[in-house]
Amino acid sequence: MERRLLELIPEFELIEDAELRRRTLDAFLSALRRGGWTPDDLTRMPFTLLIEPCPANMVQHVRAVTRAARAAAAELSAMLGEAFSPDMDALTSGALLHDVGKLLEYEERDGAFVKSRFGALLRHPFSGVAVADEAGLPAEVQHIIAVHSKEGDHSKRSPEAFIVYYADYMSFQPLRG
Repeated sequence: MERRLLELIPEFELIEDAELRRRTLDAFLSALRRGGWTPDDLTRMPFTLLIEPCPANMVQHVRAVTRAARAAAAELSAMLGEAFSPDMDALTSGALLHDVGKLLEYEERDGAFVKSRFGALLRHPFSGVAVADEAGLPAEVQHIIAVHSKEGDHSKRSPEAFIVYYADYMSFQPLRG
């Protein structure tokens, strides 16, 4: 399962810290197992249930958010120098896992992806933090997951969390039409 996940989402390899990379992968794999999914299911799973039909799957969305967040952070760092030096590993881990809770929030029923009973009670930022905590990920990564969506609108966001928040928004809003 791990090898296939890495084939689909090679951006895990961008995390330089080996322990953080391992814990990030473990969190994603744990959510896949808990949700009863395979990595290939991610290629069929819509990244949102709010756009019908959804034009992008979970793999495309996770990769787009991760790549956009990393590119934005790199450009800001290049232009601002010492005034901005993001933790690229935490940012990458948080971007890869920002929607990991959707693997618990969704289920497939009669050939359609729908909100699960669990998902009706807990939105993915909450369940995503629980998955990350269970995998031993640091608070900086859990914070990015927690505040990447509307639940974080009244919370202080770290610079890395702001970047992931906007990368996620850029990957969602233009597709709404």
